[in-house]
Amino acid sequence: MGGGANGFRTIFEINGDTLTTLYSFDEFPYGSAPYATLLQGTDGDFYGTTYGGGAVVDEGTVFGLSVGLGPFVKTLPTSGKAGAAVEILGTDLTGATSVTFDGTTAVFRVVSGSEITTTVPAGASSGTVRVAMPSGTLSSNVPFRVP
Repeated sequence: MGGGANGFRTIFEINGDTLTTLYSFDEFPYGSAPYATLLQGTDGDFYGTTYGGGAVVDEGTVFGLSVGLGPFVKTLPTSGKAGAAVEILGTDLTGATSVTFDGTTAVFRVVSGSEITTTVPAGASSGTVRVAMPSGTLSSNVPFRVP
């Protein structure tokens, strides 16, 4: 076994000299022994897997953890010249009203709720890609680089 309030491990955060337990696993039905690295979804939440526990004894599970971070968009690739094709990945993108590359407006097409296709607009410079939505604006998780 390995630590945590229930003996099935924890997820924690270290900020300077402060250690904060974010979640203590409890085996059933939420899993035990988190396995591998957490991945952040574009909804802002973190996702991972466990080696044990879960709804079926010792089969493990997939879990999500919210720490209050907001949603964002991710560009693929993260750099390109004017005219280069770019995919923008995110969550609930269906209502997108505009896409900008560091303030320069781009023509775009909503492919699905999780994907927008576009091209780097002429005159764009390196910076944040933003997708305007009726509920607010989503920004890229890393700056887009225009060589």
